[in-house]
Amino acid sequence: MASDRASFHVKDRWALITGASAGIGLAYARVAAAHGFDLILTARREKRLEELAAELERNHGRRAIVIPADLAEPDAPQRLFDAVQQEGVAVDMLVNNAGFGSRGYFRRTEWKDHAAFLQVMVSSVVHLTHLFEPGMVERGWGKIVHIASLAGLMPGSAGRTLYGPAKAFLIKFTEALAQEHRGDGVTVTAVCPGFTYSEFHDVVGTREAVSRLPKVMWMDADTVAREAYAAAMEGRVVVVNGAPNRAIAALMKHAPDRIARELTHRGAPRNGDADD
Repeated sequence: MASDRASFHVKDRWALITGASAGIGLAYARVAAAHGFDLILTARREKRLEELAAELERNHGRRAIVIPADLAEPDAPQRLFDAVQQEGVAVDMLVNNAGFGSRGYFRRTEWKDHAAFLQVMVSSVVHLTHLFEPGMVERGWGKIVHIASLAGLMPGSAGRTLYGPAKAFLIKFTEALAQEHRGDGVTVTAVCPGFTYSEFHDVVGTREAVSRLPKVMWMDADTVAREAYAAAMEGRVVVVNGAPNRAIAALMKHAPDRIARELTHRGAPRNGDADD
């Protein structure tokens, strides 16, 4: 597989992964460690991070530093950056993976929940990128990876009012930033998985609904992580995981807007939040 190429192995480089306690973030940490990266792991659940750090050190001989953080707090990115600086570590790969889903109509969700969502999904990503990007440029090598979503390439969906727009922002942010880094040794990649087996749907409460989807629509976190790592090392800008998802993305790109919106409405799993 592409991710096993010798050129994808590194030496004396560090990767910082947000949301590393589960799902794609955890899987990405394993892939990066297997290819020679030392790791800085951050998420809210410190115990899980400690267990992962021990696993990576045991299985791959890589150093792993745990820095718990809640990126819903506006000052968390700066505190995380300061903690990394205190460790004397230069981050060569930044993986902005932390995130969560939202369920329910926009007007029925309290503003504090919307604010926390935007802080984690948008503001913290931009802030962390802004903090770690200059060092990469100075050293002439760096990989910035944003875990976006197929949802960012599709029309918005009722009941997930901010999710698609947040992911669309990450894709456009990636494209713009990649243009700024042409020729300086830093690459920027947006990874767009579709439905992925993880805790995501259990937390949101949509497990039962999405489980009715055909199995061909699903990918496992390990596969997504391997593809994401390969794409980052190749310097690709926007990557859609899985043939079915690439077909959906192409259809949505070329279909008339009205039809694309209707297809999205009909294809979205119902989450029980009817407007009545």
